[in-house]
Amino acid sequence: MLVWDNMRMHLVAPLQEFFEANAAWITVFQLPTYAPDLNPQEGIWSLVKRDIGNLAAADLGQITRAVKRKLKMLQYQPAVIDGCLAGTGLVLDHEGDGCQEQSE
Repeated sequence: MLVWDNMRMHLVAPLQEFFEANAAWITVFQLPTYAPDLNPQEGIWSLVKRDIGNLAAADLGQITRAVKRKLKMLQYQPAVIDGCLAGTGLVLDHEGDGCQEQSE
């Protein structure tokens, strides 16, 4: 499953042809161009950026280590990750093949 926004680069003909040719094993969900409220990864990146926002890094390696450390910490906090998903109105479909919109 691939969740993508409608950025121009994601809509080019070669990618569309690839998705059509591989529809048996890949499902693409297109989001509006900018839709952080629909994209659970935006919540994760928000938490990472908040944690390293005041980091005065000496080099790219230090930034990389800080991001990896924060992502590793989040990996062991499933409730936080679930919260990022819940904020989108989507729920995991453990019996099906991915996410579905939460019914009201």
